[in-house]
Amino acid sequence: MPFESEIGSDAPIGIFDSGFGGLTVARAIVDQMPNEDVIYLGDTARAPYGPRPIAEVRSYAIECMDRLVTHGVKALVIACNSASSAALRDARELYDVPVTEVVLPAARRAVAASRNHSIGVICTEATATSRSYNDAVAVAPQVRLTTQPCPRFVEFVEAGITGGDELLGLAREYLEPIQRAGCDTLILGCTHYPLLQGVISYVLGDQVTLVSSSEECAKATYQVLQRRELLHHEPREAQRMFLTTGQSDAFEGIGSRLLGGFVEDVHTIKVGRRN
Repeated sequence: MPFESEIGSDAPIGIFDSGFGGLTVARAIVDQMPNEDVIYLGDTARAPYGPRPIAEVRSYAIECMDRLVTHGVKALVIACNSASSAALRDARELYDVPVTEVVLPAARRAVAASRNHSIGVICTEATATSRSYNDAVAVAPQVRLTTQPCPRFVEFVEAGITGGDELLGLAREYLEPIQRAGCDTLILGCTHYPLLQGVISYVLGDQVTLVSSSEECAKATYQVLQRRELLHHEPREAQRMFLTTGQSDAFEGIGSRLLGGFVEDVHTIKVGRRN
């Protein structure tokens, strides 16, 4: 059932992702804003978005955000780099609530953190094709950006595999262009990737700063809600609801494997096209 509250500080934060990676954003939001109710929608029936054409990703993202808006959310968080790249501008035109996303906050943090102005971003094919990170760092013309799609990382995360020889070999292959470019900062440009920080850091070494788009998105969401005076500052028992377009038991099982007992109260829903 949806939260029965008017749009205001008592309303929940709506978080959307193509699947499970955005759970890292949801977890970061709950950690940074423990008094906030959240509703998470994972479009697992149509995931992954990364290999899909941008227009298709946009259509799916709008359908899912439409559904979250029916729950009376006070903010929308696009917790998916592919969807952020495809649908952010449309979302900000369509909805009356603030919309935050993962690309620009992570890019800003990386520009601030880099010492040699050589920044890498690992991401899905859709995010790479959109060149959204190129646009995001364009305000810093001295930056040299190296973009590397890492599509198979998502498969490992959603299978609950975060180590082992096969993943390590794949990580070395994917990250070789980042090392060759001399990047001192790497944006984890897919919300699945923070769950692979161990193997990524192992390959690149401690001298490379990892920037989590999940953590930076949560910080940006806090700032927006603070400016609009929509935050709960007093301790309260916050609620979490998880929606999926796939099987609820499968979602809860994978979510629990990835993030312990964080995922609960999962419901299967259908989403439809805008009229």
